[in-house]
Amino acid sequence: MKNLIVLLSVASIAFSCFSSQGLPVKQVKNNAEKPAPQKKRDTDIAPYKTSTKSDLDHSEWNTLLKKYVTKNGDVNYKGFKNESEKLNTYVSYLEHQIPTEAWSVNKQLAYFINVYNANTIKLIIDNYPLKSIKDISSPWKKDRFKIGDKDFSLAGLENGILRTMNEPRIHFAINCASTSCPKLLSEAYTEANVLELMEKATKEFINNSAKNELSSNKVKISEIFKWYKSDFTENGSVIDYINLYSTIKINAETSVDYIDYDWSLNAQN
Repeated sequence: MKNLIVLLSVASIAFSCFSSQGLPVKQVKNNAEKPAPQKKRDTDIAPYKTSTKSDLDHSEWNTLLKKYVTKNGDVNYKGFKNESEKLNTYVSYLEHQIPTEAWSVNKQLAYFINVYNANTIKLIIDNYPLKSIKDISSPWKKDRFKIGDKDFSLAGLENGILRTMNEPRIHFAINCASTSCPKLLSEAYTEANVLELMEKATKEFINNSAKNELSSNKVKISEIFKWYKSDFTENGSVIDYINLYSTIKINAETSVDYIDYDWSLNAQN
């Protein structure tokens, strides 16, 4: 518990407009960099009613994903909207599954990734039809869902919790409903598969020629690597990180350019 409280003391939201959160988060032991220093926060943890279930049930979400997301990540938002009651039921279920210090890192990762992705889909279908998530006012900064009695924004969840877990692959697991985003997988993350699926998502994104143009001496990469550069560079450069997953080995001194982000909706035609 002591380690969790120490972590919570530095796991505040990166921007002042985000709500302070108090959920227990365990750090992942890997080579990822800790997020940039953030403002300290109170370490008081609000009391939660914890779930009595031993395992989280992501089966409803898994069924919806398999039904309405293609292998290449295109999303049938009309289909999701037609089954909005099922999606809303799952989102409500997640709100009441309060993370505790007893949860494993993998269980927390899967849970928070699914919370992010399910609430992103809900945000889109609540405002559908639209051409881009950016057509919605403050899509990431506005508090839109709860975990227990705590209000969250999508950016608050990403910057205040997921990024504090020191796992850069989360950037390829969460989806922002846009063409340039890493694709939404047609499978729910679980405690058992989260590491495997994050690895898969990272490899697929980095080696997708529509997302990153890679050669040994010239690269043009996603702006994700610019926006979250500090998450990828504890043990080297962005190029070093990409080389961990790329099928093309890039020279270390290669200069980096970025591809303009396409915010158009990642919808099926």
